[in-house]
Amino acid sequence: MRLLVAQRVDEDASDLIMRKAGAAFDIDFLASADKESRKHLLENADVILAMNFRRDIFEEEVPLIKKAKLIQITLAGADMVPYAKLSPGIVICSNGGAYSEPIAEHAIGMMLALARSFLPLHDGLSRGEFDQSTKHKMLNGSTLGIIGFGGIGRRVAGIARAFGMTILAINSTGRTEREVDFSGTLKDLDHVLQESDFVLLTIALNKYTRDLIGAKELNLMKEDAVLVNVARGDLIDEKDLYEHLKSHPHFRAGIDAWWVEPFNQPKFEIHSPFFELDNFLGSPHNSYLIKGIRRKALEAAVDNILRFADGRELKNVQKRENYL
Repeated sequence: MRLLVAQRVDEDASDLIMRKAGAAFDIDFLASADKESRKHLLENADVILAMNFRRDIFEEEVPLIKKAKLIQITLAGADMVPYAKLSPGIVICSNGGAYSEPIAEHAIGMMLALARSFLPLHDGLSRGEFDQSTKHKMLNGSTLGIIGFGGIGRRVAGIARAFGMTILAINSTGRTEREVDFSGTLKDLDHVLQESDFVLLTIALNKYTRDLIGAKELNLMKEDAVLVNVARGDLIDEKDLYEHLKSHPHFRAGIDAWWVEPFNQPKFEIHSPFFELDNFLGSPHNSYLIKGIRRKALEAAVDNILRFADGRELKNVQKRENYL
């Protein structure tokens, strides 16, 4: 079988792929091929390894993918795959869980920073203000609603338990073997939003979750709730979030994943002046970025490809109907 590595990789990553998968596959690298060679490689690949599908494979090249049986994405989310243009016989897998540890710590850090008003108090000190009147919000004794109880959500829940938080979890089945105080599906979203002091979005972006949080959902939440998004920007209506933050000064939000960013567009843009607000905290979609994480994620993706080669059950298989 032929494995086509569509994403750009350095020498270390190339060596890793060759060492782990070289016995099971003939391996080709798309980035170094000329136009005619790219056509041949895409037409003859049995398995394709890609990261950001929109950048690794040109739009006009997608119809060339006909023989492939598996597309493995090295990112945790697979929302950028052009499902409608690919043969329904191709299995598509994401890399869910590969980045869960660093993202979970980042999410907890955002929750703490917002609950403790770190940035506004820091800025006040820089202006000579010694504010000892601002009341903090405690994680201990609070309720955390985790919308998307996958690898990241489960990791956050473990940390949150150590803080003494109550955990309300939402996933696709409504069931989990992890210790939580409530487990439900998106049908239970309103209940979880109403009950939670902190809400964390770690759910995949698809046709069911786009604009999952808008004005209605924000108004269901507590006046002093903290909302953190480390998944995809389009889970939240941008304008509605800004208006809610502006009109509810005790409500706080932390955003790591943005609506328009270099990840999915040519450059970073925001259409509302979030950074003028004291109850907002942003980071540049780098919650996953720690030393060695890209290698670790690549290893996880290649391991799943080897499961395919051995005829074993694949991890993180995506349901096309969620995207089409």
